[in-house]
Amino acid sequence: MYLPKVLSILAPLVSLVSCTALTYKLQAHEKACFFTDVQTKGAKVAFYFAVQSGGSFDVDYSVIGPNERTIMEGAKERQGDYVFTANDVGEYRFCFNNEMSTFAEKMVDFEIAVENEARAKLPSKQGSSSEQTSVLEESILKLSSQLSTVSRQQKYFRTRENRNFSTVRSTEKRIFNFSIAESALMVTMAGLQVFIVRFFFQGARKGYV
Repeated sequence: MYLPKVLSILAPLVSLVSCTALTYKLQAHEKACFFTDVQTKGAKVAFYFAVQSGGSFDVDYSVIGPNERTIMEGAKERQGDYVFTANDVGEYRFCFNNEMSTFAEKMVDFEIAVENEARAKLPSKQGSSSEQTSVLEESILKLSSQLSTVSRQQKYFRTRENRNFSTVRSTEKRIFNFSIAESALMVTMAGLQVFIVRFFFQGARKGYV
């Protein structure tokens, strides 16, 4: 079949990638850090995160490189998608800070990917020109970029769906609580009216006697 042939063509173009995708529940007043090790200088590091639920859907974040050098940071961000070049070899720290929340816990989806830019050249067959090889290589790399874009859009739509669902649940809870309070108030008012009417009639009977 054609699948092994396609895989044999794609294999030399694929970079060495290490990727970690996690979902973490960040408690109130908590700061959580996650680590990745970059072994090649100049490697591309992709960092994506999105707050799925909790509070105002925001969180503080920071990326710390080797020698405690701050690469990027932000406050009260709902979502982020960043790519930077690792100029130093060593351990990189990705931290989320929820210390500004008094009681709200946050559900955070994040992904950390380390990619080595070095790519092997596409093997050329006998009788094929270099122009044909380069065109095929560019087409495959363009397809890979488009797939990455689709994946990021799916993550964005998933985040929007989770936030909208959380808003719907919060609205339903408020409507339910308001209905209970309204029902309790109506029962209390009815009982109070009965008590007042009975009080007036009992007073009128005493005066008549």
